[in-house]
Amino acid sequence: MDFSEVKIMKTKLKEVGNKSKCPMAVMMRNGKILTGYRNYTKDKWKDISVWTTPGGRCNIGETIENTLRREVEEEVGITEFEIIDFLGEVSGMKKGDTVIIFFCTTKQEAKLMEPEKFSEWRWVSKHEYIKDEKYGGFNSTVRKVIVDYLKNQKTFS
Repeated sequence: MDFSEVKIMKTKLKEVGNKSKCPMAVMMRNGKILTGYRNYTKDKWKDISVWTTPGGRCNIGETIENTLRREVEEEVGITEFEIIDFLGEVSGMKKGDTVIIFFCTTKQEAKLMEPEKFSEWRWVSKHEYIKDEKYGGFNSTVRKVIVDYLKNQKTFS
């Protein structure tokens, strides 16, 4: 990553979010990507279950980085991770939402912190994540950004 890319990432992380900003972490450990089976319910949005990565909505006045760190801790209990790269931002599935995607690494294990929202968390190989379209949730644009990055990425652990 060159200087301008680092500057863009740091600027994005300091940005103050709002309820429509949804940062997410493509978390890697030992060459595997963390993915969780999220169970949405009709009362929250629509009745659907999908494989996704940790992340969520900003609270009013919260920076993108603080949201990312809070959501990762709330969903999988990981408190120590490095934000390596900003992959981009795309439209979310709900009108007006923006998904802000970051590549991160950790040495910590994930835990099922919100069993009312997720059935499980698992680490899948980069190859399996790229190959199996079930990983990456229901937003094909988000999945494309992640897969394109993983295909061109050097090795991290």
